[in-house]
Amino acid sequence: MAKIKTEDFIASLKEMTLLEIKEWVDAMKEEFGVDPSAVAVAAAPAADAQEDNANKTVVLKSAGGNKIAVIKLLKEITGLGLVEAKGLADNGGNVKENVPADEANQIKAQLEEAGAEVELA
Repeated sequence: MAKIKTEDFIASLKEMTLLEIKEWVDAMKEEFGVDPSAVAVAAAPAADAQEDNANKTVVLKSAGGNKIAVIKLLKEITGLGLVEAKGLADNGGNVKENVPADEANQIKAQLEEAGAEVELA
């Protein structure tokens, strides 16, 4: 098998979504027993400089099958109370508005990891 050059690996990371990178990280954890996430996540935000600088709105489309975990995460992210966070999980809507793209991508990744369906606007 041919060795991959660092530049090619980084270029590939720049083209991936955070969810795709997370899947790679999980596979590396399982295969090698190490956590390369610090390196992989640090390389991810360089995808498109102009898009990365724009502020985003994190929109919850669906809480998915693990609603309790999503509600807990919504409380933590937004500072909402339990009833408000449950309402957001039940009905969807804006989780955070006008946040830097890096923060929006992190929030999106956290919510997707918990099972929610999220988009950035």
